[in-house]
Amino acid sequence: FESQAAFRAILRAMSRPGEIVAAGAGLTPPAPLRPAAAAALLTLADFETLVWLAEPFAGDVAAWLKFHTGAPLAPTPQAAAFALVEAEALDLASFAQGLAAYPDRSTTIVVQVDELTNSGERILRGPGVKGERRFDFAPRPAGFVAQWRVNADSFPLGVDLILAAEDRLAALPRSTRIEGGG
Repeated sequence: FESQAAFRAILRAMSRPGEIVAAGAGLTPPAPLRPAAAAALLTLADFETLVWLAEPFAGDVAAWLKFHTGAPLAPTPQAAAFALVEAEALDLASFAQGLAAYPDRSTTIVVQVDELTNSGERILRGPGVKGERRFDFAPRPAGFVAQWRVNADSFPLGVDLILAAEDRLAALPRSTRIEGGG
């Protein structure tokens, strides 16, 4: 039941960009992996999907993920179907953007953050957003909004983000536009 609930939460978040949903309550993954990020990876990864883990997640997290999902580790960010990174290290261009004939061959990046909020100066627009939605996360990498504009401008190519803070997550699909500061 928990995996079904996590899948529904991820679907809701992807279909309603910037909406914050509960996911991962009750999970106790190894540090530094947090429950919402763990729920996303447990739900999406399997023995056929390459997962790339940023440096802080090598070791115990890699072994835990392999045990629970059977997912092989990708040798590079470009090779990954899914990736796990800390917000400070997020560089959208380093991941697979998809191909013109196969835009789905891009990376979905699970980004661990400390905070998700539906306030602030950043406004989301696009499919799944009725009118506009205020949304922000912290920490946010320097130049994130500029990176995201490049990502969104290359639609249908580009990466999708799942932002995970403790037991809550939100998503930014590549079709989402962000207005407001850097």
